[in-house]
Amino acid sequence: MKRVHILIMAKAPIEGFCKTRLIPALGERGATALARSMLVRTVDAALAAGLGCVELCVAPGLQAFDWDGLRLPGGLTWTEQGEGDLGARMARAAQRVMACGQAILLIGTDCPALDSGVLQSAAAALDTHDASMVPTADGGYALLGLNRFSQALFEGMAWSTASVAADTRQRLAALQWTLLHLPTLHDIDEPADLPWLPADLQFGLPNALPYKP
Repeated sequence: MKRVHILIMAKAPIEGFCKTRLIPALGERGATALARSMLVRTVDAALAAGLGCVELCVAPGLQAFDWDGLRLPGGLTWTEQGEGDLGARMARAAQRVMACGQAILLIGTDCPALDSGVLQSAAAALDTHDASMVPTADGGYALLGLNRFSQALFEGMAWSTASVAADTRQRLAALQWTLLHLPTLHDIDEPADLPWLPADLQFGLPNALPYKP
């Protein structure tokens, strides 16, 4: 299995900035605490996968938040997402990495089930395919693995909608790139997603299960 660059698109756990759709269920503090826990879990999984460089690409920038205060493990590469919509930020980061001849796994921090084994499977798929994907139950994806870069996979996408994974598959097909699907997982974005939250991440959260609007 080839070495693969894991790039984590991460929002700082700032109250009112992250996981805002979970605030009705968890409150600002609870939503922020969960965001912090999922960020740490994602970083740990990426490092444990042992695939190569793990890059944390953050928003806001490195000087705008006390990232050191999170006490994340060492061995990370740190970069800033910069300006633009999600597609522009992902495209910029992916193009930079792949210009150096590296395959990439693009992931976020919203899917606690995206563990080191799933990351290794997605990386292994790139030995025989142009792309790999871990779709999510809401119609998006938790991971996009790429051996090749195309701006078409990122621009003009209706991000945070139920069509993201399907639209990405169509664009990959139009490029005539091969794609391997991995099993569908669940993001934790809205109160209705909380039943999929692992038990260890529920500890200390107010009213995490069940949510009653």
